[in-house]
Amino acid sequence: MTSLKLAMAVTAAGLLLSGCMETANYEATNTANFKQHDKDLLAKIRYENVQPPENFRRAIVEYQRKEAPGSIVVDSDNHYLYYVMNDGKAIRYGITVGEEAMAWSGVAKIGAMTEWPAWHPTSGEIERLGVPTFVPPGPDNPMGSRAMYLYSGGKDTLFRIHGTNQPEYIGQSISSGCIRMTNEDVIDLYNRAKVGTIVVVLAPHHGGGSDSPFGGSSQVAQGGNTNIGSWR
Repeated sequence: MTSLKLAMAVTAAGLLLSGCMETANYEATNTANFKQHDKDLLAKIRYENVQPPENFRRAIVEYQRKEAPGSIVVDSDNHYLYYVMNDGKAIRYGITVGEEAMAWSGVAKIGAMTEWPAWHPTSGEIERLGVPTFVPPGPDNPMGSRAMYLYSGGKDTLFRIHGTNQPEYIGQSISSGCIRMTNEDVIDLYNRAKVGTIVVVLAPHHGGGSDSPFGGSSQVAQGGNTNIGSWR
């Protein structure tokens, strides 16, 4: 291949790659409008409030799928949660997800929402993790500052979107199947969502590449493994 053809091929490849890259405008969650109760409790945290890696921080991104504005889409493969907005945009949050064997996937609705929830571990969690039977609300509670409970077919899936006192794990897959966000991000999402909001949790390996939201895939599992706990 001549040097000119090689240069043209490299340029074309660069254009193809740039065409599918996700443009992300990173911005911190605005805590100025948080309730005073939230500010007071967040000021009392004892965990190290580390910032996630930049690619898992809150960002406004282009969105290619067809969900209606106001919907939530969870891409467990790439550790992102999307809140769909108008005009082909979405707010993308970094999340911690469960290991694949503990995950739930499908289409659900938010059936209940709680600020600073208490934690009632399942018997399986108590046995597996050696935790108490009840943890009161507060900054050290592993459920964090907010919880959104997902229901499917009128039944609680036991799958939750909630905060965390372990922000260092944002962008990773650990423990049980629930979706965890930083406490600041989950307050931001909570303020946008409502009871009845549609939540699409993509099945494993349907998330597409990290450069593009799901590669346009629209496949979800209508069910999945629901044998998960109420925390992680």
